[in-house]
Amino acid sequence: MSDTKATQAKRQRTGVRVTMATVGRMAGVSQVTVSRALSEPDKVSADTLRRIHSAIEQTGFVPNAIAGALASQRSRLISALVPSLTNVVYSSFVKTFSDSLREAGYQLLLSETGFEPEEELKAIASHLSRRPDAILLTGIHHSAQARKMLLGADIPVVEAWDITDTPIDMCVGFSHVEASRAVADYVMATGYTQAATVTANDERAHRRRDAFAARMTSLGGTPVAAHDCEGPASIASGRAALSDLIEREALRTGVIFCSSDVLAQGLLIEAQACEINVPGNLAIIGFGDQEFAAHLEPALTTVRVDRNRLGKEAADTILTRLNGGEKKRVVVDLGFEIVTRASA
Repeated sequence: MSDTKATQAKRQRTGVRVTMATVGRMAGVSQVTVSRALSEPDKVSADTLRRIHSAIEQTGFVPNAIAGALASQRSRLISALVPSLTNVVYSSFVKTFSDSLREAGYQLLLSETGFEPEEELKAIASHLSRRPDAILLTGIHHSAQARKMLLGADIPVVEAWDITDTPIDMCVGFSHVEASRAVADYVMATGYTQAATVTANDERAHRRRDAFAARMTSLGGTPVAAHDCEGPASIASGRAALSDLIEREALRTGVIFCSSDVLAQGLLIEAQACEINVPGNLAIIGFGDQEFAAHLEPALTTVRVDRNRLGKEAADTILTRLNGGEKKRVVVDLGFEIVTRASA
C-alpha cells in the first residue's frame, strides 16, 4: 500500500471525516480539481477523472449536496432508512424514534428501501450527501460500499431491529436466531413434532426460518417443510402459502411458524375456508404481535418485540453520542417474548 493510501486507511480507522481534500490527495490533484470533476467532468482529462473516481471508490466519499456547508455545521437532520413504510412493524418504531428526536430539536429524513441492498446503497448515498448528523439503518447486513460510505461519513450510525457483536457503530434490537430457537423450544414443549414455515422475502425472516428449522431438527422433530413467499408479507400470500402446503401434503397436522402476523392472518383465513380446525388440526404462530393479533379468531400466538422501546433506545443512543458521549461500539439487546394465545 502506498503512503497516501496507508494514510487514508489510518484516517478511516481513527474516525476522521473523508473530505474532498482527502480524495484530492489520494488522486494527486487539488481539491478544486476534484470539485470540477464532480460538477463539470467534461473539463477534466480522462486520466484525472479515472484517478479521482478510483479515490472516491476506495474512500466511500459522498459529495456534499449542500454547497458551501461547513464540515462542523450541524444540520439538525437525522436520517432513517426502513424496508417498508406501510408495514406497522417498521412504521411504529420509526414513529417513536422520530418523536424522541423531535423533542431534542432534530427532524427526520426518511426513505424506504424495499429490502433491496442496491436501493439501500442509493438511499445511503443520497442521505449522506445532505450531511445528516446521524443515520439509522434497518438490519445489520449492508453492502461493502455502503459500509465504506458510512465509515467515511464519520457520523453516529445505529443499526436497528437486529444485533451483532460487530456493528458499524451502534445497534439496537434483538437476536432473530435466538427468538426462532425459543419458538422451536415452545413448539416441542407443547407437544408438536411436525412443523412448517411460511416466510416473506426478507433476509431477517430467512434467518428466523433457518434457525427454527435447525432447532426443531436438533430437538428430534421431523424435517420442517417450507413455503417461501416471493414478495413481502400479505394476507393473500399467507392464504396461498397454506393452500400450497396442503396441496403438496407437506403438513397434515402440526404447527406453522410464520415470519409475520400478516402472513399468519392469511393462514387463519385460508384454514377457515378449508374447514381446518385451528389449533385442533393445525396450530399457527406469527411474529411481531401486531395490534390485530389478539383480536383474530382464534387469537394469534406470536413473538412480541417492544417496538416503542426499540425506537426510543435507538434515538437515545444517537442523542447521547451527539451530546458528547464517548465514541464506542454500543449493542443494546431488547430481547423478545413469546405471547401464548389460542392459535397454538
